Amino acid sequence: MARGAVPAPGFRYNTAMEWTDDGIVISLKRHGESSAIVGVLTKEHGRCAGLLRGATGKRLRGVVQPGNRVRVRWRARLAEHLGTWSLEPTGNAVTAFLLSDPVRLVALGSACALIEACLPEREPHPSIQRALDLWLDLLVSDGPWAGAYVKWEQGLLAELGFGLDLTSCAATGAVDDLIHVSPKSGRAVSAEAGVPYKDRLLPLPKFLLQEGAAGDPKQVRDGLTLTGYFLDRHLFHGEGLPAARRRFFSLF
Repeated sequence: MARGAVPAPGFRYNTAMEWTDDGIVISLKRHGESSAIVGVLTKEHGRCAGLLRGATGKRLRGVVQPGNRVRVRWRARLAEHLGTWSLEPTGNAVTAFLLSDPVRLVALGSACALIEACLPEREPHPSIQRALDLWLDLLVSDGPWAGAYVKWEQGLLAELGFGLDLTSCAATGAVDDLIHVSPKSGRAVSAEAGVPYKDRLLPLPKFLLQEGAAGDPKQVRDGLTLTGYFLDRHLFHGEGLPAARRRFFSLF
């Protein structure tokens, strides 16, 4: 339309919103016969949902599984609309590597469920997306994926403003022999200071105090107990963690 021209009756300006990004599939909900509403954690646009036509068809069925990395294009007429996806895979299908390992598969479901429930929609959280991306590499390899998962949950708490302070004892300021965490303050407590309150304190596994440490199965379970307590308290307000997270804890 020429500058200064008056729009004809019924004319609509092109106000469509569109962007492209890289991300990780986190959820899939069937919509109609062949479509699905797909949730993706993107690098620059955060957690976003959109309608994907043909999602259950042969070409896309294996692509839109949780944990898979994709290149997406999101388009909608207005920013507040649900929008539609077009996408392509950018890596190997993660789920395919996990079909023979139900514990790892449930761990993936746990991470995706927490993202879906905790992260505000369309709000960028690049550190969480980047940490999840690195964790997925460990999950499909022989790396220490379980301990890294606990640290990922710890990072999720910190990103959302509920970080744990494990640097020194809340009661004495000591930096040695930290073995507990206060359920009230989220701060570490030393063995000596925690004696009178031992039954009321949460376990602090040593691997959370050491960069790069993996933790043995008992330490990982203690770590899941710790992060799970604060996730439930701060993000789910005592109403209980997502079923996938509870299932992972029970299976580990």
